[in-house]
Amino acid sequence: MGHPTERETAPEPSSIPAAPGRVTPAAPAAPATPGGDEPEDEVPYEPLVRAYEARVIGTVSVPAGPPKGAPTQILPAVTAPASGTNPGIPAPAAPAPAAPPAGSPWAEAPAPAAPVTGSPWAEAPSAGAVPPSSGTPASPLLDGISGDGAPSRLPKVAAWAGIGIAVAGGLYVGAQWLVSDKVPQGTTVAGVEIGGMTTQSAVFALEDGLATRTSEPIAVTAGEASSTVDPADAGLSLDAAATVDGLAGFSLSPVRLWDHLVGADDVAPKVAVDRDKLDAAIADLQESMLVTPKNGTVKLVDGAPVATPAKDGTEVVVAEAEDAITSGWLIQPGPFELPTRFVEPEIDQADTDAALAQAEKLVSGPVQVSVGDQKVELPAEALATAASFKKVDGALELRLKGKELVAAIVDRSDDLLSEPVDARFEFSGGKPVIVGGEPGTALKAGDVVAAIRPAATGDERSATVELIEKQPEDTREELEKLGVKEVVSSFTTPLTNEPIRTQNLIRGSQLLTGSLIKPGETFSLYDALSPVTVENGYYAAGVVSNGIHTEGVGGGLSQMATTTYNAVYFAGFEDVNHRPHSYWFTRYPPGREATIYKGNLDMKFKNDTPYGALMQAWVSGGELHVAVWGTKHFTVKTSDSGKSKIVPTTTVHSTDPECEHYPAGQAGFSITNYRKVYLDGKLVKDEAYPWTYKPDNEIVCDAPGGGKD
Repeated sequence: MGHPTERETAPEPSSIPAAPGRVTPAAPAAPATPGGDEPEDEVPYEPLVRAYEARVIGTVSVPAGPPKGAPTQILPAVTAPASGTNPGIPAPAAPAPAAPPAGSPWAEAPAPAAPVTGSPWAEAPSAGAVPPSSGTPASPLLDGISGDGAPSRLPKVAAWAGIGIAVAGGLYVGAQWLVSDKVPQGTTVAGVEIGGMTTQSAVFALEDGLATRTSEPIAVTAGEASSTVDPADAGLSLDAAATVDGLAGFSLSPVRLWDHLVGADDVAPKVAVDRDKLDAAIADLQESMLVTPKNGTVKLVDGAPVATPAKDGTEVVVAEAEDAITSGWLIQPGPFELPTRFVEPEIDQADTDAALAQAEKLVSGPVQVSVGDQKVELPAEALATAASFKKVDGALELRLKGKELVAAIVDRSDDLLSEPVDARFEFSGGKPVIVGGEPGTALKAGDVVAAIRPAATGDERSATVELIEKQPEDTREELEKLGVKEVVSSFTTPLTNEPIRTQNLIRGSQLLTGSLIKPGETFSLYDALSPVTVENGYYAAGVVSNGIHTEGVGGGLSQMATTTYNAVYFAGFEDVNHRPHSYWFTRYPPGREATIYKGNLDMKFKNDTPYGALMQAWVSGGELHVAVWGTKHFTVKTSDSGKSKIVPTTTVHSTDPECEHYPAGQAGFSITNYRKVYLDGKLVKDEAYPWTYKPDNEIVCDAPGGGKD
């Protein structure tokens, strides 16, 4: 049975009142002491009594029974001995309480009957306890469950509360279903009223109401720049269905129901965005709306430095620009201000200020220049004229023009420089000799700039420049290497009895003689004889122009063309351009001649040998002579086909008042000349030159007065 932890003296039976309505049976008599002897003291049997906390079920507390391992408290038993019983025998247990109605979940557990006196579960009053004044004794085991002993009402309250909540929830859900296909009253999207509409109607209303805005160009600004964006090109479109889905449809959100009850406000439309198109559109805006930064500049105007300040530019910030457009489109009228960031110029204000200071130093005074045996002072104006500032590697760099500085020095000196004399060929005793080739003196532009720059930008404003020797374009050594030592080929043609023509040929010979054609160069006879003017020593003489015999300045030079052509023809040079006469003249070889005329006809050849070709021409013995000097290179063989397709001359009558009688010349015909050119015995050129001459008809003047004879 265990040992009690606290023992008290049992009260007299008369001091423990019986519970109302309950019968306390008489305690059985105590067993006799072994041996038949009576106990020395009359101490009743004391069973162990354990006190447990009540177990809470819902809101009702019931005894939980002794928890495992809980401490045990032993209370003294209360006995009520009956007459004729052994006070040492415990009384029988009280009957079990009546069970609650079957199937009731909320049945209240009945208060347990008071334990029978002497029961091992009888609860002993604590020391010093005072019994209640009422006629019903209190039981500590029922405290917290039934209060004053009446059944608890909490389960019923909880049940009714649950029913109320279920009903209210059903009503709430039903209300949400009733309004699920409606847009809350008072709702507008970007100013379009759709409150109270069904989902489908609201979608149609939005698409119709915002149709104009969805197609209008979007105006944007970025600092000082402005532009427009086409919504379709930018991948922007109204998503009316998504917009309405956010306003209607079934939802348990109380906010949605509240909006239906009291009305909603204006809401933003949902915008569908094609990111690739939007990125491309913003990139185009960034390029087109770029405000280019302005570099600072420094110029020297009328000898004074003038600076233009640097200015920052701006460019669109792509990521933020996308947000600015997509968040405001269809809601705000625009234009939308796109975020920008500053773009610094390559030449900022610090660079500009540094260049300006250098320019001011440049023109702060003159620079003394020592050159040769002379001293020249360059004034600030001359320095400013030759100076400029150029952008180089993010800075303004001072540039000085060497040629202008050289000219400024030469203009302020006395015969400082001498020009070189080119070496050239002259004929002496009928043979070519080299003359000239003397060097001159010059200033090298780079040396002048290098000497003057530190003086013009520093405090020590003096400089020394050295003269250099300037070689001629053609030196004696270069001409000697050309191998001009012998006559390669020559040709002659007879003169006419016209002295003016002969004078023109003499002048042409003077201009042609000494012409040097270096290896690889092309020679133009007309350029060598030009200008063909009276001022250049020519006279007017007969020429053939467009098949008409007339007079012109330089008449007879076609004979110079024919004679020169044949000289280079037999030298084997490359024929670049030539044209025979329209009519054949017996003083020229048929088909192997040429003519020239200003602006239309020329005779050209190329020196395709490794030696120089020096031209010599003169008039003597009633003939025009042309010779080519150099080193013989080619061997030439020529032949012709003979005349064919001969056309006799006729008489042509002219009524032109300026007509002059012209006697008949040669008949017309066709002929082909052949040239074979050999180099070291190998054929290198095999050429044919066909030509057809017109008949040189007699001209008879039929004009009044008989024309001119």
